[in-house]
Amino acid sequence: MFSLEIETNVRLLLDEARERSLRIVAAESCTGGLLSAAITSISGSSDVFERGLITYSNRAKQDLLGVPGDLIADYGAVSEPIARMMAEGALENSNAHVAIAITGVAGPGGGTDLKPVGLVHFATARSNQSVMHRAERFGDIGRTEIQMAAVGVALELLRDRMR
Repeated sequence: MFSLEIETNVRLLLDEARERSLRIVAAESCTGGLLSAAITSISGSSDVFERGLITYSNRAKQDLLGVPGDLIADYGAVSEPIARMMAEGALENSNAHVAIAITGVAGPGGGTDLKPVGLVHFATARSNQSVMHRAERFGDIGRTEIQMAAVGVALELLRDRMR
């Protein structure tokens, strides 16, 4: 189901999390659970993968992650502030040490000049550390391709954040 590259990166992530005794939480929007699926496709991942939250709707971001509705109204769901709040909320609402949040425009519709199809915001949070953000513009390469590219970046960011 997942590419060899993603499977390899998941295995590395899990090994590194085990070595550091860290638990991971994911808050996903535009990837719709694909990151969580990639991680849990590896047997034994439950010892480090604490939970995955699919917060596809704005209401879900508010209810499950505590993202303020006025912040979503001001910046839009696909934005740096929302990604940061999603990561913080995931960490606060779990027993994990490291969080990743993903929000973006996977297409084929929904893009604008300011937020084109392929724009994805990522944020990572770690206990007692500041939240880190990264934006990627994958371009209008296709919905599945954008989602899978986002999974790849998320795995990279998680591994970086654990070090």
